[in-house]
Amino acid sequence: MSITISNKLRSQLEKIVVITFVWTVVSIYNFLNSYDTLINFSCDLTNFNPSNFLTGSILAGVLAGIMGGTTLVVLWEGWLRNKKYIIALANITVSYSIIYLLVAIPTGNYFQSHRLNIPYFSPEALLATFDNLFKVATLQSYTFWLFVVLLTLLFLQVNDKYGPGTFKDFLLGKYFQPQREERIFMFLDLRSSTAIAERLKEEKYFNFLRDCFKFSTPAILNSKGEIYQYVGDEIVISWKIENGIKHGNCINCFFEVQKALESKTEYFQEQYGEIPKFKAGIHYGFVMTGEIGIVKREIAFSGDVLNTTARIQQKCNEFGVDLLFSKKIFDKIAATISDFKPREMGRLLLRGKEEEVSLYTV
Repeated sequence: MSITISNKLRSQLEKIVVITFVWTVVSIYNFLNSYDTLINFSCDLTNFNPSNFLTGSILAGVLAGIMGGTTLVVLWEGWLRNKKYIIALANITVSYSIIYLLVAIPTGNYFQSHRLNIPYFSPEALLATFDNLFKVATLQSYTFWLFVVLLTLLFLQVNDKYGPGTFKDFLLGKYFQPQREERIFMFLDLRSSTAIAERLKEEKYFNFLRDCFKFSTPAILNSKGEIYQYVGDEIVISWKIENGIKHGNCINCFFEVQKALESKTEYFQEQYGEIPKFKAGIHYGFVMTGEIGIVKREIAFSGDVLNTTARIQQKCNEFGVDLLFSKKIFDKIAATISDFKPREMGRLLLRGKEEEVSLYTV
């Protein structure tokens, strides 16, 4: 649990740091662009000290990044996942306006104190700052930064759609030509899905699946997993080899998903009269990775490891366990899962395979 929390916190801090850096660069660029415009129009800059305004722009970018970036990562992303878009956007607009004021007042005070050559905390500087809030230039600044914030949100949403890190690879064209790479896969399958579907019927079962996937997703992302695809009632999860091995993330992911769903037991019981449980198979090997499709392009994986992982997952019912993973995985992560006690379930010849594969559970 502490590992997953650490992963989540690290991921959030990384996002906040990147947002703060990018927004600070945008703030500096905005100042330089305005300064260049003043020079080109031969404006009187006798009492204009560019270093003060540059410092103020950096201060504005850093404050906006820390306060706005933290709010965006901790609150806004969750609102967009869990609330209706119109409600989420309304909440975001209100909170953005509050944060804008929290940034504009101290930075405005800095500008005014230097412009008037008076102490920072003087009433005159504060009065000038508040007076400046009602000018057209402030409305333009408010609109500009709202655009920056929404663009940042859009980027994070698209990044979530492709999976952490995958969107960057997509933009850089890393997989424009197919590449052979080593990856870990987990096939996470809903237990008793047929019986649940028959009882709930189509619409309610669809909502049931949607809730299962929604509540499972944070645990998957916090375990550094990338959601490759949804196949009916199954989630196919992938890890770059180093991310899956580190801290036993690929194993911890399954138990964190279980905990996430167990924490919603009351909700599922009230809404559907069913408590979701998953079974999973984990394996790793080489796949060909590349962009596929013309109209709806995506990054796809192809290789025997996918078939083997699916067949390992199918053996869960036969052995009466929720999780099975191959000896190849066990050998890779044995040193990182000291909290678990793996036990061998035997050596089997998986359907369609010529060699036996040893399976383990914890």
